[in-house]
Amino acid sequence: MDDIEDVFVARLMTSDLHTVTPDTLVEDAAAVLLDNDISSTLVVDDEGALIGILTTTDFVDIVAKSQPKAETTVERYLTRDPITASAQDSVSAVAKMMVEHGIHHVPVVDGDKPIGIITTSDFAAYVSSPETVSP
Repeated sequence: MDDIEDVFVARLMTSDLHTVTPDTLVEDAAAVLLDNDISSTLVVDDEGALIGILTTTDFVDIVAKSQPKAETTVERYLTRDPITASAQDSVSAVAKMMVEHGIHHVPVVDGDKPIGIITTSDFAAYVSSPETVSP
């Protein structure tokens, strides 16, 4: 396996993004997660700039604090200004940052636009992969 110091986020990140906007209803955001078998969605503005993130963990908060079908929007529950990474960051640095902050999803951005996401599942897939992937 490659030396983890030499592996960049671009190799592990998922670039097939499913996004929502702050005015998306929480039940519609939940459907995006379930329909795509993902555990987070990035929240973007009308220009596609990253505003925040909404994860499956946030839905526990949603159910605890509101009527799930109360036509509540994502804006109320999203995590604003999430910690981000760039495609050229080392995966070991991002992994350390995730552990330090107790987070499981890191949006990958180019400027203020999301280009991917790296999650704990991506690290598990990398570690379990028997072959090395060329850069």
